[in-house]
Amino acid sequence: MGKVYTSLVKRTARRLMELYPGEVSEDFTKNKELVSKYLDVRSKKLRNQVAGYLTRLVKLSKKTVEALGESEVSDEG
Repeated sequence: MGKVYTSLVKRTARRLMELYPGEVSEDFTKNKELVSKYLDVRSKKLRNQVAGYLTRLVKLSKKTVEALGESEVSDEG
């Protein structure tokens, strides 16, 4: 069973991904620093949840892009 994130975590992570797409990465530690840099989060738990969800979003978006690239290649052939 997967993790369940609150709407606050999801909304915040998606907003960060919109505003700073070049700075978000697949590395959790870098995302944690990014969250601390741009948000005033007093709770380590909340910061880590947002950073973790950011990491997950980046990985999912890369998988989607790769899958779309493969389907275009198979459609052409």
